[in-house]
Amino acid sequence: MGKGSKKKDKQKAVPATPETKAASEKMKNKDYEREMFKLQTELVKLQEWAKVSGARVVIIFEGRDAAGKGGIIKRIAERTSPRSFRVVALPAPTERQKTQIYLQRYVEHLPAGGEIVIFDRSWYNRAGVEHVMGFCSKESYTKFLKNTPNFEASLISDGIILLKYWLEVGEKEQHKRFLARIKDTSKRWKLSPMDLESHRRWYDYSRARDAMLAATDNALSPWYIVHSDDKKRARLNCIADILSRIPYEEIPYKPPKLPPRQKSHGYEEPKLPHQEIPQRY
Repeated sequence: MGKGSKKKDKQKAVPATPETKAASEKMKNKDYEREMFKLQTELVKLQEWAKVSGARVVIIFEGRDAAGKGGIIKRIAERTSPRSFRVVALPAPTERQKTQIYLQRYVEHLPAGGEIVIFDRSWYNRAGVEHVMGFCSKESYTKFLKNTPNFEASLISDGIILLKYWLEVGEKEQHKRFLARIKDTSKRWKLSPMDLESHRRWYDYSRARDAMLAATDNALSPWYIVHSDDKKRARLNCIADILSRIPYEEIPYKPPKLPPRQKSHGYEEPKLPHQEIPQRY
């Protein structure tokens, strides 16, 4: 065994957890953006494959408040088409929707051929906030945990690719992010009364998470845990994982040739009488 191998074994003596790695090895922004661009390029390839193949993909993001769901979704959607990558973030149900079958308002957002639908929170609201905050009955909650694996199995048997990600943020990091939202005037909108309550009820949400994972994590439709104390690594790791679990192929691209512009035939730009915005920058 060479010197390099001995050195590597010595380093492995104390394995780094996601938390210790995040604290000791802060990723440089240039490295992060370089890797992100590579992944976003692959997302565009995935998008083209989905359109050509007619694939249907559902990606669910769940997790504690301030876990970083929005940041991952933003980077996924940044360079892709909203007609191919559709983000669904539903508000609280209306009075009419409360009388429907619970899954009904989610089913209508499932993808057609060539679409990738990202749920920024999903039907799993029932297993989380609705259960913890008492917005649903205990019977409805129990039925949800029992019936959801069958519902997801029916989606998969119909050909939908279903990926479920749970973002796990630590207690101290969530507290830090909530304080940052209070101080930053551009982020205050992110801190709702429900967020404050989730901060208070940390262990209630922990128990709800544990019960949800125990009931709905199975071989056919597993949950994938994303450690998100380090936002940059969480985004890169999660997007890389999504790409690794969808059997997409690169579609050959033939660059189009831009046609020449038509002749003006005497057209001249008029002096428009409309108001122009001030050049402030």
